[in-house]
Amino acid sequence: MILIKNADIYTPEHIGKKDVLIAFDKIAEIGDNLNPVLKNLEVMDLKGKKLVPGFIDQHVHVIGGGGEGGLHSRTPELKLSHVIESGVTTLVGLLGTDGITRTTENLLAKTKALNNEGITAYCLSSSYHYPEQTLTENIMKDIVYISEIIGCKLAFSDHRSSHPTKEEIIRLVSDIRIAALVAGKPGVLHIHVGTFKNGIKPVIEIVEETDIPITHFRPTHMGRHMDDSEKFANMGGYVDLTAGEDTAEKLIWLCEKAPREKLTLSSDSNGSAPIWDENHNMIGIGVGKMTTLFDTIKEMTVKYNMPLENALKFITSNVADALNFTQKGRIAEGMDADLTVLNDDLVITDVFAKGKIMMKDSIILKRGMFE
Repeated sequence: MILIKNADIYTPEHIGKKDVLIAFDKIAEIGDNLNPVLKNLEVMDLKGKKLVPGFIDQHVHVIGGGGEGGLHSRTPELKLSHVIESGVTTLVGLLGTDGITRTTENLLAKTKALNNEGITAYCLSSSYHYPEQTLTENIMKDIVYISEIIGCKLAFSDHRSSHPTKEEIIRLVSDIRIAALVAGKPGVLHIHVGTFKNGIKPVIEIVEETDIPITHFRPTHMGRHMDDSEKFANMGGYVDLTAGEDTAEKLIWLCEKAPREKLTLSSDSNGSAPIWDENHNMIGIGVGKMTTLFDTIKEMTVKYNMPLENALKFITSNVADALNFTQKGRIAEGMDADLTVLNDDLVITDVFAKGKIMMKDSIILKRGMFE
């Protein structure tokens, strides 16, 4: 039982200074001057610091990615401390280019480990490639029978993809939809969109020509295709941009063109960031960092003067709504006690995950077993 006093709360809507009572892993009560008489109650006085929902990162290479430059270029596995210091309390793990040395089995094991360590983690089957690489006989059984799996990964408009046809995409997303209905899950086809000029035009055509709901298609890295992003969001689809350089500016632009509630942000943490020449030869490589997630939100707030309550939605309530995470992304009574604390300089100082204190006064209290 934890009582948080004098918190300036963003739900993400700004509701001002309140107290919050956490009971086990839930938010039990929000109110003024709460003073419960409870044995072993821990009290934290935030002294006016901002209390916001724990961030949700829906594109994380939890077992690493990369490999485009040879086996020595495989990127490292995600550490729990990096999640905590980034203010993230819920994430979705996935594979990248390398679906050969990295497998769905590895991914699921790491996802379960992160849950054991105290955050909330889900994952996606498969990688860039078609046909999809599943854990069971097919994607439908993966989604229905494995609680952590909420959808499937695919890549197109990229020189590293399998270049699936429109008919193959329709067949795959139709299987995902059936499984989603049976399992009561969002059933997402999370699409890595490369730099080819074609963008997500095959998806737009499928939505226009069939009755498959647009919400099953989840294109990411859409900062590469701003016109497609605008059109897709106005059609009712969710558009995900990757945090980093110039992303804040692009999100600001999109907010003027499309419904803000359809826009989300993810980090691509621990994935590779290869640099290609004009012939698609790799000439350099970097590694994605989860800290870019809130750095982009901060830039939108500080540089572009977007109110914090609006900017936070791209990594909290919008993502929760997109993925049907009904207990995440908001501060309200009965919701999961996933909370992040910011000081006046918008620096992350404290993190709560499932009601437990993971970071306090900028000191990480919970790390992975081998950190």
